[in-house]
Amino acid sequence: MKKDLQLVRNIGITAHIDAGKTTVTERVLYFTGKSHKIGEVHDGTAVMDYLAEEQQRGITITSAATTCPWKGHTINLIDTPGHVDFTIEVERSLRVLDGAVVVFCGVGGVEAQSETVWHQADRYQVSRLCFVNKMDRVGADFDLVVGEVRDRLGGNPVPLQLPMGAGDDFAGQIDLLEQKAYFYEPAAIATTLRVGEIPPQYAAAARAGWSALVEAVAEVDDELMGKYVQEEPIGPEDLAAAIRRAVIANRLHPVLCGSALRHMGIRPLLDAVCAYLPSPLDMPPVEGVTPGRAGKPVQRAPREDEPMAALVFKVVADRHGDLYFVRIYSGTLKAGTRVLNATRGKKEIVSRIWEMHANQRIRRESARAGDIVALVGPKHSLTGDTLCETREPVVLERMDFPEPVISMSIEPASAGDRNRLADALAALRREDPTFRYAVDRETGQMLMHGMGELHLEVLHHKLRDMGLAVRVGRPRVAYRETITAVGEAEGRFIRQFGGRGQYAVVSLRVEPFTPTEGGESIVFASQVRQGAVPTEFIPAVEEGVRDAATSGPLAGYPLVDIAVTLLDGKHHPVDSSEMAFARAGAVAFVAAVERASPVFLEPIMLLEVVTPESYLGAVTGDLNARRAEILRMDARGGYRKLTAEVPLASMFGYATVLRSLTQGRGSYSMEPLRYGVVPAEIAAKLA
Repeated sequence: MKKDLQLVRNIGITAHIDAGKTTVTERVLYFTGKSHKIGEVHDGTAVMDYLAEEQQRGITITSAATTCPWKGHTINLIDTPGHVDFTIEVERSLRVLDGAVVVFCGVGGVEAQSETVWHQADRYQVSRLCFVNKMDRVGADFDLVVGEVRDRLGGNPVPLQLPMGAGDDFAGQIDLLEQKAYFYEPAAIATTLRVGEIPPQYAAAARAGWSALVEAVAEVDDELMGKYVQEEPIGPEDLAAAIRRAVIANRLHPVLCGSALRHMGIRPLLDAVCAYLPSPLDMPPVEGVTPGRAGKPVQRAPREDEPMAALVFKVVADRHGDLYFVRIYSGTLKAGTRVLNATRGKKEIVSRIWEMHANQRIRRESARAGDIVALVGPKHSLTGDTLCETREPVVLERMDFPEPVISMSIEPASAGDRNRLADALAALRREDPTFRYAVDRETGQMLMHGMGELHLEVLHHKLRDMGLAVRVGRPRVAYRETITAVGEAEGRFIRQFGGRGQYAVVSLRVEPFTPTEGGESIVFASQVRQGAVPTEFIPAVEEGVRDAATSGPLAGYPLVDIAVTLLDGKHHPVDSSEMAFARAGAVAFVAAVERASPVFLEPIMLLEVVTPESYLGAVTGDLNARRAEILRMDARGGYRKLTAEVPLASMFGYATVLRSLTQGRGSYSMEPLRYGVVPAEIAAKLA
């Protein structure tokens, strides 16, 4: 059966860890009829947290997709992790979604990972609704959360609902558009929604909320502003249409509230998703380029009669054949057809198409523009690759992946498992673009690189679940090296073996450089005069430089944030070659870096600690000892929330220490922020 694209919503549920994302998703599945039993995160029975590791830890590790119906609409929904170690799952999900529900804890408000996912949504121009969850908890404050979305995230939050009470007194919501109240019966289960008149004690607040809502929407919608200025009557239909236009234009972020655990507010949230978030037809045509260096701009509209174009946003390794999750932006994809991976220039076979419900699969014969499905059959595709028709090639914009900040050694328990370990690591790498592995050049050790201690621990457990016994070392910080001054040097590679030899001379300059977000950390340019280095050898010099940059002079860590300029050189009409110029470029680069005052860089993390007021002194004292710089302290009832910058190297084992300092009542979250120069006394121990 064909679906009307205007009635399709491709959305994600995103939030800081423990804000209640997966609980919201489980209630959505229940109320849309997709599940007949409600799964609970705390019981390990959540449908969308289907991995054993997720059920044991009570957190989401991998994004899970499902499709569910609601009042004639089809909602393709992705539940994403909240833990920063798995932020790539959010990044690649938002890349292919049209809208998102951002969940905030009514007590915790805007937290560290809330900011990360909000800015990821900004980057991909994803329309958003806000849902203030846990309004039934003591200390919940709806107005405070709305203010933080405005002040800390730079959003334009506009409440569509007001809570009736908070904490133990939370009774439901007031719908400002319809000027009705939502009550839930019985209160403990809240499966019955009753719409009634607004209680007298909330009548004044409801009228004021309507006026504030009209003014806020009129400010961002010209059509409504015209009616507002002319003092024409504005009804709920006019206001709803204006809200939808403003949300799709990313000028407004409607705010709703509830308690997912008690089932309060989920049905109005589903109504808002269908009413205000965009369909694929509301989105502009996706943009790409034709393959090749001089690619020409190409657009693909979300129509079935357009050439097929799809983006691979996730790969799941499977013993029966890897699953490739794709968003189809245009055209129709049929099972059993051959497509082109335009990113890699390779043809792929799509043998099967699956509609996913967490880890369950529903077979489909075809998929079309606006669909999110999983494919079986491709062999060469990776996250970020474009699949398209062979006669109409296009490469869609790729995704940027953050660099790992932590590593640990790994080796098989028996020599016979070495090849199996290599295959397993390759499978994990296909799944997770933020995971890297390599052999240390000096020690010969295999190293796993990831986004945090939890990330590496989960990867270790995945290897164990594959039947591999491995030994791992202690996690280590992924340091980098850079330069603080300008350096110049000449590199020579001159060899004579009898007959034809090798000849290349290269002069380079290196200087500190600040890359743009998502840009390369080593940039190369040529200022060589005509003929000193033939044009065909300049790419070889750059290749030699980039190869040498993988190992710095201080301790062999990768070099970053360096601008390299080719100044001069010499060549021989017979003996010069690409290999010679690559070697000469590497020699010149290493020598120039050594003259440019190299230093170590370490990952600096953004840390948020929530602690009871009575333990504040002990917590801040410990943070100071860890070289933390406290940026801000916020009061929340009897708690304090500290925001700080702290070196990752100082934070190993912090969870245990914080529990001890606060008698188990403190919590923290941490995410990569930037790299900073290592102090001299610590750098001396690293060299």
